[in-house]
Parts: sequence; structure tokens; C-alpha cells
Amino acid sequence: MKINYFIPMLFTASILFSCADQKKEENPKTEVATEFNYEVEQFADVKILRYQIPGFENLTLNQKKLVYYLSQAGMEGRDIIYDQNYRHNLTIKRALENIYQNYAGDKTTADWKNFETYLKRIWFSNGIHHHYSNDKFKPEFSNAYFDTLLKETNTNLTGEAYEVIFNDKDAKKVNLDETKGLLLGSATNFYTPNVTAKDAETFYALKINKNDKMPIEFGLNSKLVKNANGSLEEKVWKVGGMYSASIEKMVIWLEKAVEVAENVKQADALKLLIDYYKTGDLKTWDAYNVAWATSTEGDIDYINGFVEVYNDPIAHRGSFESIVQIKDFDMSKKMAVLAENAQWFEDNSTLQASHKKKNVVGVSYKTVNVASEAGDSSPSTPIGINLPNNNWIREQHGSKSVSLGNIIEAYNMAGGTDRLKEFAFDEAEVETEIKYGQEADKLHTALHEVIGHASGQINEGIGQPKETLKNYASTLEEARADLVGLYYLPDAKLVEMKISPDAQGIGKAAYDSYIRNGMMTQLIRLNLGDDIEESHMRNRQLVAAWAFEKGKKDNVIEKVTKDNKTYFVVRDYAKLRVLFGELLSEIQRIKSEGDFKAGKALVETYGVKVDQAIHKEVLDRNSKFKSAPYSGFVNPVLTAELDADGNIIDVKIVQPASFAEQMLDYAKRYTNLPDVN
Repeated sequence: MKINYFIPMLFTASILFSCADQKKEENPKTEVATEFNYEVEQFADVKILRYQIPGFENLTLNQKKLVYYLSQAGMEGRDIIYDQNYRHNLTIKRALENIYQNYAGDKTTADWKNFETYLKRIWFSNGIHHHYSNDKFKPEFSNAYFDTLLKETNTNLTGEAYEVIFNDKDAKKVNLDETKGLLLGSATNFYTPNVTAKDAETFYALKINKNDKMPIEFGLNSKLVKNANGSLEEKVWKVGGMYSASIEKMVIWLEKAVEVAENVKQADALKLLIDYYKTGDLKTWDAYNVAWATSTEGDIDYINGFVEVYNDPIAHRGSFESIVQIKDFDMSKKMAVLAENAQWFEDNSTLQASHKKKNVVGVSYKTVNVASEAGDSSPSTPIGINLPNNNWIREQHGSKSVSLGNIIEAYNMAGGTDRLKEFAFDEAEVETEIKYGQEADKLHTALHEVIGHASGQINEGIGQPKETLKNYASTLEEARADLVGLYYLPDAKLVEMKISPDAQGIGKAAYDSYIRNGMMTQLIRLNLGDDIEESHMRNRQLVAAWAFEKGKKDNVIEKVTKDNKTYFVVRDYAKLRVLFGELLSEIQRIKSEGDFKAGKALVETYGVKVDQAIHKEVLDRNSKFKSAPYSGFVNPVLTAELDADGNIIDVKIVQPASFAEQMLDYAKRYTNLPDVN
């Protein structure tokens, strides 16, 4: 599970190797100014930032090599996420990149600027659909102008790949509206276009044993294809299978990583990951995740694989992602106390006794500094992650939770208070957010990942949430984890544990921010008239709107109009905490019992539809701000320095000067897959 960067943090004052191919060393040499500049550029609704890698210079040579090799392994998989997101993405991206690099005409016109923005949006979202709303981008240039660009650069783009840029087909990458067909209404390339949700459900029903205490994640690493005769088969992502050209190169770098692993456990986990990529065996994937989750020593860690299922409307298939991490020693020490007290949180939660774990196993929490990101984690990145996702592994062997410290730092340095002052009710609310908001966000992320995702248990024989709760599973799980954090943030226990400075102040800042965001400010990410599609956004509105409605009788949250502007103001923090606890208990019951009907009702009633009057007002009030609602990152480029014999003697960090520079460099160095896979 991953936690995305929350809108409230945008409103706070200060939020929170030897070489397989010599070309891989030919990195861009442009450096930014000595005084670090976090902001790169802004286009459309996106701001591009940079991040630093604190502590990298203190690593040993072997540790630097390990970071470098793992980074290269992730980069080799970049093509995969484009293809997973949509079947024509690679064809379109490469055609546009050819135009961008070879067009010799006038680049000062509005048409060219619109073309450039369209390409940058594709780079940012890893395809032609918005990374958050899932809507297909609409180009602000004409067919005729595009035809001119194609002709003048001798670029070939025809058929459906050309037409889909301008028509209304495949308009939504991930569609969660059952009436449109969960798969038939989704453009995501995890299934051939003729596979229905019922086809997939029937296919996996024959494989899944709900009484299996160690179930594999069926469908996680394959595309489901319907053949001409109507039969279904899986095209497995492995060496020798689908995406082989990328995976083979990933394996080469992972094998190099084994040679410089920090310890035996780390090396053994990497070997299992390599074996998994070679065989595609999901039992090996589980064995790897057990080894990875229990390998907690060392300063370097990583995520690499087909992991999160948010991009699959029926939550089977994992998007490729890679994150390479260096431990933040000071913060990790402070936050480890959460993991040590995981059982206390479980015992004192509002869950029904039968839904509580009797023994919360092995939750490790670290604050890390990101060294490299690729696939579904880049350019748009999470700020917190808890893995593995397989419930039985988490229950029996534990999990790892990480907070991406330098990513949060970069957001902090690029933040401001203008939007906060616009949407907060009064000066007291602004002051509370400025004083406690950053710490509240950090603690909420930690509680969400370490305690939230690790809490609760599923009743025996019920099956996994993706089977029982289906297209609502992700939303309900994120709401459940959020509620755990919200329930405990005002608790004096956190002060006693010396990880919270002030229970009341932290609680107020967190509750004000969550309600403000869930009811209003996150709507700046949507076009007027849209329903909420993304799971995290659904989760936040669900929680806020449910609490608002259930607390009306006691005026827990008041809807106030002041100076013709709407505000949602928390009037009773103690009662709001009680409401959060009640909703937490109910969502855990839904998960534990596999109550699809109740889960659907919660999400559809509170999480999907938007108050159009409020939405219009939010967009109008936000229109005066120039800062984009979404942020993402270029990666620092890890550059290997070689001696005369080709051995790595050091790894240096070079910051790219522009987003386009990095994207074109990646296209040059990491193009592994054909246009059509």
C-alpha cells in the first residue's frame, strides 16, 4: 500500500557497479546552482520539483554501488509502466519524442507550446491519461497542426494510435463505475479490450481457494488475454514471457546488486526476486516478500516489482514500480517506537474484539531518503509505503513501512500558505496548521502505514478483499488506514511515547486539515462535473462526508458561510474522534466479513459524487493561485565514475536541469520494449 501526497500539505507553511553497457554511463552533465533549487518548472496542472539525497556521500563504495545497481534495475523497467497503462502509450510517446527532438520549425507559436505541454503531461503520467483523475488528455492543438509536425519530422503515427489522441475512445484509464463495465470501460492494458470483469472473475474463481491460509496473488504479474476461440490465458511478465526485454536487463543489474549486498539476508532476498523474474512463479514472489519483509538490517533498501493494484479496476494486476532508499538514521530511531507499540494500538482500537489481531507481527518503520524512483512511483511519487500487500504474509511475517523523508522535505521547501489562508476558516485555524501541520502530517503518514495497514484481521474462510470487496477494496483499505491514524493522533499515548509534541495541537491540526481537504480542497484536482474516481480521493471524501453527516445532530462539523465563502469547521474535536472510531470499526467489519453490499454503499454514498455548487466555488476560489495542484519529481542522476579498467571507483550525483532533459535521456538509455507488446 502506498500513501500519496495529500493536498493539505500543499497548504501548510513548511510541510511537511561494473557496467553492463557503456552507454549507461553517458549521463547528462548539466548541474543546477550550488544553492539548491527545488523547483524545476510548471506546466498544465503539474509542478516539477527536485530532491536531494542526504547521507549519500557518507556511504561506503559498496553501498553506493548497491544503490546504483538497484537504481539501474528500476530504470530498465520504465517502458513497462507505459505499456501497462495503455496499449498505445509507447507508440504515441515515441512518435511525439521524435517530433520534439527533430522539428525545425517555429517553436514560439501557441500550437508548439501546446504540443510541448501535451508531451510533458504524457511523460508525467506515464501515458495519455491523467495520473490522478484517469481521464484522457485533450490536446490543445489541431489534427492539421499535428499532421504538419508528423510530416516535417518524418514521423510515422497512423491508425488507432493516431486517432485516439483526438477522439473520445478509451477516455478513462481506470473506470470504477460498474454500469460502464469495470474492464470494458477502462483503457488500462492489463486485459485485452474484449475481456469483461465477469470473464476475469470466472477465470480466477476456478483458481482461488478461499480456505487457503497462504493464498498467492493470482493475476499479479500477467496480462489476461481472450483468444479468438474465446478462451482466456495469462501472458506472464517474466524472462522469456511478456516484457522479457526489459526484465532481462533488470535481472542483470539485480545480479550485480547481489554481489555488493550489505548482508546475507539482503542477498538472499535479491536472489529470490531474480528467480521470480526468471520464472514468473507467484509462490516465489511470496517467498521473496517473506525474505524481504524480514530483512531489516542494513542501510539500503528498495522496492522493485509488480506491486500496487490501484490501476486495475478489479485489483488483480500489479503496476511496475521501483524505489531505492537510504535509511534516515535519526528519524527512523524516533519512529521505531510506533512499531514496538503496535500491539498496544491494536488492543486499544475501536475494532470489534473478533476483528483484532492477537499478535501483531514484525511491523518495521523507517524514515528513508529516496535515491531513485521509476515506474508507477515516478514522476508522481508516494510519501509513505507499507508492504508486502499479501495479508497472510503481513500477519505471519510482518511488513515494512517507510516514510520518504527527502521527498516530504522537497515538498516542504516548495510549499506556501496562500491556499491555506483561503480555505481555512479563521486565523486560529491557520496558526494551528502552521504550528502543528507538518508534524501532524508526518505522524498521520506513520500511523497510516505502520499501524493502519497492519491492523485488523479477516475472518477465516472469507477470502481476500480484492475477491470480496472487488472494485471498492482499495478505497476501503485506504479509508481504514487513514481512520486508524486519525483516531490515535489526539491520543496522549503519542506524547508519552515522545513522538508527538502536543496531543491537542496535533489532533486539531490533523482534524481541521482532513475535513477541509475531504470536503473541499481536494476538489481542485477535478474538472467541474466529474465524479471522484481515484481511490485515495474517494477515501478522504468518504471519511469526511460520513463524519459530517453523522455529526449533524451534535454540530460536530458545521458548514459555515462567511463573506460568501463556504467553510467546514470542526466544532467538537472529541466527538469527531468518536465518530472516526465508529467508522473505523464498521469498515474493519466490512473487510473482516467481506460485506460487499455494505462496502459499496459506503463508497457510493459518501465517496463518489461531488456537491457541484461546492466544487464550482472551490475552483473559483482556487483560480487566483498560480501554483499547480499536483507535484512530481525529476530524479537525481547517479553517475558511475570508472577507472581505466572499467571498475566503479565512485558514484556521483548530478541534478538534471530540466524535465525534458531527463525524459529524453531516459528514452535514449532505457528503451527496451517494442512499441506493441
